[in-house]
Amino acid sequence: MSSPARTRILETATRLFYAEGIRAVGIDRIIAEAGVAKATFYHHFPAKDDLVTAYVDDQARMQRELADRLPAAPPRDKLLMIFERLGEAGSNPAYRGCPFINAAAEFPDRAHPVRRAVAAYRRWFGDLMLGLLKEAEHATPERTADILMIVRDGVAVGFDLDDPAAVRASIRESVTRVLSA
Repeated sequence: MSSPARTRILETATRLFYAEGIRAVGIDRIIAEAGVAKATFYHHFPAKDDLVTAYVDDQARMQRELADRLPAAPPRDKLLMIFERLGEAGSNPAYRGCPFINAAAEFPDRAHPVRRAVAAYRRWFGDLMLGLLKEAEHATPERTADILMIVRDGVAVGFDLDDPAAVRASIRESVTRVLSA
């Protein structure tokens, strides 16, 4: 079980990291805005990298919980629902990009714990796609799961760089085309 102080630190860091970027936010600011003592912060997170890794892990946990709450539906419909939810998130005016892509951009070393946490999320997402494709008896589930990961990344970045309405309007068609190929 997480302590209230650890929860406040992680919630504060999540808000600030997502809004302003990980490297742009210092530990002292997180400590001040979370209302904890420096010793309390370092008790829970010995270094900023530990906090960033916890942030990425927490974002992954939330994604898994969202996937677990998808309504019962045929696997193809679930795949479309997942991408539609990405569209809802990307259309939100507070959207600042994918937290996993953003973290990876700030931590280029693939061996770094933050990048390993991002890779673990991506493996989970790919496995989710693969499982649904196999359940749907798709002809090429492995290759199609890889393509859906690329579509996912394109959607996530597109919302940040392009017209969100246009990106959202193209999601269903994009996924449907991939699934039908």
